[in-house]
Amino acid sequence: MKSIILFAHGSKDPLWHEPIKAIAKAIQAQSPSVIVRCAYLEMTEPGLLECASQLVGLGVTQMNLFPLFLGVGRHAREDLPTQAQALRQNHPHVQLRVMPSAGEMPEVVAHLAQMALKGL
Repeated sequence: MKSIILFAHGSKDPLWHEPIKAIAKAIQAQSPSVIVRCAYLEMTEPGLLECASQLVGLGVTQMNLFPLFLGVGRHAREDLPTQAQALRQNHPHVQLRVMPSAGEMPEVVAHLAQMALKGL
């Protein structure tokens, strides 16, 4: 069974989560057989390890971890690899693929540039 985890920073503001949830809904609509969940680094539950454990409980054997960070700062360079390693240690039978952060993907950058230009 396959899954995608959208991994974001987290916030105490409930409205902050809406775009993350919207991405999850769009993925689910495009690929109903894939289980999609959101996980957060801090200030919001569930955390990555808790989310992964829940997915394993559902029978997931493949996880794609998509970091929704535009900047590749400390969270993407340090916190994410540490948590991914812990996930691998806790669930060695799960195939985990950590995708590049959203801001590292040329398609995302190009799309954001196009969106910015629409206002001109």
